[in-house]
Amino acid sequence: MNDRLIIENIIKDLSLKEISVKNTVELLKDGATIPFIARYRKEKTGELNEIQIKDISEKFEYYTELEKRKETVLQSIKEQDKLTPGLEKEIINCTEKQKLEDLYLPYKPKKRTRATIAKEKGLEPLADFIWMQISPKNSKEEILSKYINPEKGVETTQQALDGALDIIAERISEDAGIKSYLRNSTVSKGLIVSNVKKDWSDKKSKFEVYYNFSEPVKKSPSHRILAIRRGAKEGVLSFKLETDDNWAIDFIQSRVIKNKNFIFCEDLIKAVKDSYKRLLFPSIETEVFNLKLEEAEKEAINVFSKNLKNLLLAPPAGHKIIMGIDPGFRSGCKVVIIDQSGNFKEYKAIFPHEPQNKKQEAENILLNFIDKYNVELISIGNGTASKETSVFVNEIIKKHNLTVKSLVVNEAGASVYSASDVAIKEFPDLDVTVRGAISIARRLQDPLAELVKIDPKSIGVGQYQHDVNQSELKKSLDLTVESAVNLVGVELNTASVELLSYVSGIGKTIAQNIVNYKVKNESFQNRKELLKVSKLGPKAFEQCAGFLRIRNSKNPLDNSAIHPESYHIVEKMAKDLNVDIKNLIGNEDLTSKINLSSYITENVGMPTLTDITQELKKPGLDPRKEFTSIQFSSDINELKDLETGMELEGTVTNVTNFGAFVDIGVHQDGLIHISQMSNTFVKNPYEIVSVGDNVKVRIISVDKDLKRISLTLIT
Repeated sequence: MNDRLIIENIIKDLSLKEISVKNTVELLKDGATIPFIARYRKEKTGELNEIQIKDISEKFEYYTELEKRKETVLQSIKEQDKLTPGLEKEIINCTEKQKLEDLYLPYKPKKRTRATIAKEKGLEPLADFIWMQISPKNSKEEILSKYINPEKGVETTQQALDGALDIIAERISEDAGIKSYLRNSTVSKGLIVSNVKKDWSDKKSKFEVYYNFSEPVKKSPSHRILAIRRGAKEGVLSFKLETDDNWAIDFIQSRVIKNKNFIFCEDLIKAVKDSYKRLLFPSIETEVFNLKLEEAEKEAINVFSKNLKNLLLAPPAGHKIIMGIDPGFRSGCKVVIIDQSGNFKEYKAIFPHEPQNKKQEAENILLNFIDKYNVELISIGNGTASKETSVFVNEIIKKHNLTVKSLVVNEAGASVYSASDVAIKEFPDLDVTVRGAISIARRLQDPLAELVKIDPKSIGVGQYQHDVNQSELKKSLDLTVESAVNLVGVELNTASVELLSYVSGIGKTIAQNIVNYKVKNESFQNRKELLKVSKLGPKAFEQCAGFLRIRNSKNPLDNSAIHPESYHIVEKMAKDLNVDIKNLIGNEDLTSKINLSSYITENVGMPTLTDITQELKKPGLDPRKEFTSIQFSSDINELKDLETGMELEGTVTNVTNFGAFVDIGVHQDGLIHISQMSNTFVKNPYEIVSVGDNVKVRIISVDKDLKRISLTLIT
């Protein structure tokens, strides 16, 4: 493995300092997580952030795979006794997987082709002769007649020539230089073209914009590539790549034809055309579309991850008593109560809507719950009957002049959670629908703690999530959840197994062991006690300790983001100021007197010391925004209620590269296209909005057939 080359490639790709890349790679190889490295190893990395460390991790994985593949390729070509010094050097210095495969293609074991069949018939020497283009003394017929061999299936001179041309056509298609040049040309100059299939030509569909569509490959954004592929999968569209075939053939001829007076020149031109149309272009078309698809999938995964992180970091309502309502018509609304710690207290079903229409009974049940438990917030899921339930609840609040507030929350994934092993283990005696209502209440209280129990793919903040590489999607989403959990920090004595499993260095097995220890011993008294947990050794402790909080620990630093490895520094700071650590924490006057430079050592620099003093000023500060809410209009309940020009409040549910989707309370999200986000040019919608933002919008148009709402953002 060429580690030096891997490091050099990463430095070149990311334009980072050598020492930062080297140290980060060493930390990653040693098992350190991205959140741990970003937070507690700033001196080693040169203060790289999580995104930069993630980029290094991905590049390291890519180039490691490339080096392993090089070893396989070199070994294969050596075994064929075809490895020249020049080819070996080219393979060793190769920095792209695609280029490596181009170099390997002529030597790669392959199925029987027209060319291999021709070689079996003994026609390779004829192909070599034609390829060399040395003018012969003999006639064409005399040269070809030497290769007639009825026993091998070559009965005529034409058959001999055709076989030789098949060998040449394959040779051209496997030329790494020709293929690479044409591939790059297709990317830069080609068009992607989509058309509607015959069965759909007179029908409306969500793919209508692509019925007769073309645009340059290089300008085609990720969402259009994925939309065209989905349209093709659903049988609505067909697509292809178009390029200048004549230019491509002329280019190949310029590389192949060396002697225009050669008696086989016309035959060589025929081989060039055959190679391009039968072998090269179909292969390049597939490779280019797959390349664009790979880029599109990567972008879609990035979009999903950004949206997921914003949703996970949505402001928590905090330690409040909450009523959760999973709304429904025929089956009724499931109503639950959770206490300040999220514990389930009581459940009842109400039927305020058609067909039962038991409004008074439902009102009495809600009023009884509100009075009995001193309910502070009501969390209503945004599924079926959501708007009707919200209107009903708000009428009761207004009628009885209650101080309680009601909010509609995104219930995506609640049904997945309610039927999961996690939910069954947590509430074995409760019905699936009741578990769903509890989840709806809890995700208002603490979105992060509740959403980690659900498969991120089920949360519904991505586009085309079922169309992209599932293993890459899972890896990215897991890293996103890990990042969010460690950014906020976790209360050790109240956290679930699911939440703990995303803490740096822990995982599901150790998370379960932590909970088991907690049950057996009632609670953790300090961070050091973690070392008594089964399978949680010094390495795991190093990775996780700084992200775990113990609220009532004897050591107040255990409830901060200061790592135990730095406690001695804080102790010295307190001693130098002649105060207790308890008096130092939260005291900005005292912390401002600390001369940080006097605590710098070989391993501890200004970045760590700055983090320590920031944490001392505001220990355990939650990085999430302050909790706010909006109220949907009670007059707007369905698409038919919408009119052009209406101004409404809504919540951003999804952000993509082409705009943002907003819930305005009509069971169908509207789209603010990127062009409608500002009076000035917007390059990236994320510069303007994020998932969970409350916004004001104006309706531009409503398509009731396709259920599409176009919005503009009011700033």
